[in-house]
Amino acid sequence: MDAFDAVARVRPYRIWDGVVARAVRGDHITFAVVDLDADVDVREHRHPNEQVGVVLKGRITMTVAGHSRDLGAGETYVIKGDVAHSARSGPEGASVIDVFTPPRADWEKLDRDHPGPGNWP
Repeated sequence: MDAFDAVARVRPYRIWDGVVARAVRGDHITFAVVDLDADVDVREHRHPNEQVGVVLKGRITMTVAGHSRDLGAGETYVIKGDVAHSARSGPEGASVIDVFTPPRADWEKLDRDHPGPGNWP
């Protein structure tokens, strides 16, 4: 594994329809730049990984444990492991950074696209 790379060279995972994640994985953490198309619903789900994130651009409504908040650039969220959560991107889509610990090993089973620039930076 190289110590350095560029987001545009990372093969994105197709997480859901309209949602791709360019993930950088360490031994104990996953860092991902996630692009969401406009008006995409991310169904309610849960995973054992703790997740923290920040909105880079656009708007996203996050629902965590039944509580919803509309978030814009610079706003953050924290989701403890095994807590139900969902999201909906705004009419212009959104880009977020998500950080997970432990790493998202389950993503290794997903289809991946060819590297290319995302919606951020």
